[in-house]
Amino acid sequence: MEINFNSFKVKEKEEANLMSPLVWAYVGDAVYELYIRTYLSSTTKLNPHKLHIESIKYVKAGAQAHILENLMEDLTEEEQNIVRRARNTQNHHLPKNANVTEYMYSTAFEGLIGYLYLTGQNDRLEEVLEKCIQNN
Repeated sequence: MEINFNSFKVKEKEEANLMSPLVWAYVGDAVYELYIRTYLSSTTKLNPHKLHIESIKYVKAGAQAHILENLMEDLTEEEQNIVRRARNTQNHHLPKNANVTEYMYSTAFEGLIGYLYLTGQNDRLEEVLEKCIQNN
């Protein structure tokens, strides 16, 4: 499956590094959700309700935390630093359907996805997203 993430590059790394990791996570949440929805709609014949139910298995906080745990050894040192920054950022939102640890790690996962997207690291983003499918 291929999604064209090459449509635009938002930030240079130096500029992106000045952004809040919660902004990375905000963008990463949308990118990951779109990827999963596109993946499921192109690889299954499920109706919209069942697509939603299936997508939850990938995008819920616990699943993202688990995916990140499996990805950590494959991440570069820079990517691991991005994950740490996003994980440790103060977020005053209390999770509804996850424990605090899962929520922190899912925020870190979304932060990584958002950072890769915002800095135009599209090939690496695609690699990471494909690993997400394999690990879920």
